Amino acid sequence: MVNRVQRFRYIKEKTNAMKRLYLFFILFFIAGFVHAQPLGNRKEPVFKVGEVLKYRLKYGFITAAEATLSVKASDLKFDNLPVYHLLAEGRTSGTFDIFHKVRNRYNSYVHQTELTPFFYAETIRENRYKRDDKARFYQDEKKVVSNKGTFFSKQSQTFDIVSAYYFARSLDLSKVKPNDKFTMTYFLNDGLADLEIIYIGKERVKTNLGYFDCLKFNPSIQAGRIFKDDSKLYLWITDDGNRIPVKAQVEILVGTVTMELTAASGLKYPLGVSKNK
Repeated sequence: MVNRVQRFRYIKEKTNAMKRLYLFFILFFIAGFVHAQPLGNRKEPVFKVGEVLKYRLKYGFITAAEATLSVKASDLKFDNLPVYHLLAEGRTSGTFDIFHKVRNRYNSYVHQTELTPFFYAETIRENRYKRDDKARFYQDEKKVVSNKGTFFSKQSQTFDIVSAYYFARSLDLSKVKPNDKFTMTYFLNDGLADLEIIYIGKERVKTNLGYFDCLKFNPSIQAGRIFKDDSKLYLWITDDGNRIPVKAQVEILVGTVTMELTAASGLKYPLGVSKNK
């Protein structure tokens, strides 16, 4: 009985680590390109309606979670403007699903040109725990109104975790240099937070889908709980027209966690084909 309880606690802690890392990987990617001043993206998004990206999160050799990111058409309008519906879904799998079942959904509705969010909603289902949060973004007022309260940002562009992911993919990176360091402000759960990341340079990386020429980043992480004092998180983004994260890896207190792209469909550009930036 003791062993079963210990095993449950172990799986639950690792599952919680997977969930945090899944969000970290998205957040750290977007943080790499956001400065204190308003950012200009490319005049048209690098993605299109119908794009679907699938990821696998592994703890060592064990698949712990899966995630799907989709771009959907929407009939909704905010401020009388059409929007893209961006959807991220995360779920545990295998042994992790047996001991701590997770089924989470994150929805973001963004301006079709600026790619900044109007509305964000998340549906959290983790075993018996349930939470439904919503947030309305007022970019001109630098304000976010959620069911947790009203928050004011110092920046003229504030993102949720999903909209920021897609916004960052469409940024002009032609002037980014190795060792450049950036920060951003994002909204999550019950407040605003900042992140920092360093651009390492270009690197060719191997994944289950093959080799990709990538841009490599090193996001900052805080030691304690799941990270070691010397833990390093690395993230690889395709150096092509799509700017898709294909791999992320970090050491935790016990073992290594890796996230890899497992499938991509509905892309605007051929995957892995270099394109002038």
